[in-house]
Amino acid sequence: MANVIVIGAQWGDEGKGKITDLLSRSADVVIRYQGGVNAGHTIVVKDQTFKLHLIPSGILYPDTECMIGCGTVIDPQVLIKELDQLAKVGVSTQNLLISETAHVTMPYHRAIERASEERRGSHKIGTTGRGIGPTYADKSERTGIRVLDLMDSEGLREQLEWTINYKNVILEKLYNLPPLDPKEVIEEYLGYAERLRPHVVDTSLKIYDAIQRRRNILFEGAQGTLLDLDHGTYPYVTSSNPVAGGACVGTGLGPTMIDRVIGVAKAYTTRVGEGPFPTEIHGEMGELLCDRGAEFGTTTGRKRRCGWFDAVIGRYAVRINGMDCLAITKLDVLDEVEEIKVCVAYEIDGERSEHFPTSSRKFARCCPIYKTMPGWRTPTTHCRSLEDLPKEARDYLKFLAELMEVPIAIVSLGASRDQTIIVEDPIHGPKRALLNHEGTPPSLLSA
Repeated sequence: MANVIVIGAQWGDEGKGKITDLLSRSADVVIRYQGGVNAGHTIVVKDQTFKLHLIPSGILYPDTECMIGCGTVIDPQVLIKELDQLAKVGVSTQNLLISETAHVTMPYHRAIERASEERRGSHKIGTTGRGIGPTYADKSERTGIRVLDLMDSEGLREQLEWTINYKNVILEKLYNLPPLDPKEVIEEYLGYAERLRPHVVDTSLKIYDAIQRRRNILFEGAQGTLLDLDHGTYPYVTSSNPVAGGACVGTGLGPTMIDRVIGVAKAYTTRVGEGPFPTEIHGEMGELLCDRGAEFGTTTGRKRRCGWFDAVIGRYAVRINGMDCLAITKLDVLDEVEEIKVCVAYEIDGERSEHFPTSSRKFARCCPIYKTMPGWRTPTTHCRSLEDLPKEARDYLKFLAELMEVPIAIVSLGASRDQTIIVEDPIHGPKRALLNHEGTPPSLLSA
């Protein structure tokens, strides 16, 4: 039995959906623990592409129980749309369970977030406009609507009549927007409630029961470490805690019950939205990575900013999350690159630093210090073992593992499930370390 957390080691979009999907083969339960429809996971199975925003990736395995934890904020309209889309292609959602204490995104949340972002002008954060921040803000202000509130029609009417009238003052007076009709909103959400009712349970109790029965549990986060509300590049962050510690809070599970943490990082770095990005590449090389990596957001379609691998934020992510191992994705995107740069440290105000600065203003002044490595200039999408990879690709992975100070367990070489090298199974325990700190070649590592 193993309880494993999968987290993003960069700014999100690292390919967590594919890695979670792969690990779900060995999991009995998959749980989404934070974020909302501002996140998107793309999974390719044979000739089908699935884009999920709320439903855990494990839903594609019929025997896997999937849960949406209390730390997630749920837009019922989007969730029901996902349920319908999966049903159309024959994917059962019977095993989906929704936390009754998860908070619900309402129409006024979306309207307020879009208007607020527009008002920021040049100081905008780069939100998705899906109402995630205002939903979490209401949760903190203790004025939020929870899933269990949707299940109580009389209580929901009473609560929403007051809340919508209050939010209308903000919409009209502050943002000059038309007010919402309380009756229309209430009826709309009561309809959602009936559709979702069969899935609503106390997921914390279900998780604990699964642990007691020694089932394999996979915790699936959204976004990435550098977008964490407390530990990311504030204020250019999300409104929740994607880090490993967020899995405990977002599911109602004690930290002593977690066995392993696997981080997911691209072989290069991307960032969407605003904020400092020391290794960002402008010009032809940045466009090459964007085109080869299909770097466009699953949720918004926004073009992602591309840069070289940043080992400073990587080491920071390892430390913050207590990572045991890494999955490196999109290695194949570098197949055509002649020389590959890796940021090993920063120069900040004339001084070298190997540590991530907590100040975004200071972070914006960071200049990357690079080590340049030779590329391999040959396709890798067909490789299925470490030995299949070109020597330069193995050397690159080895260098990343040494910099990050954790072994690499999985290497992804394309979007499909089979385009993967699995060196270590994070669910059932290590078979062997991929690349150790002493630099032992992979061919010499013990099984």
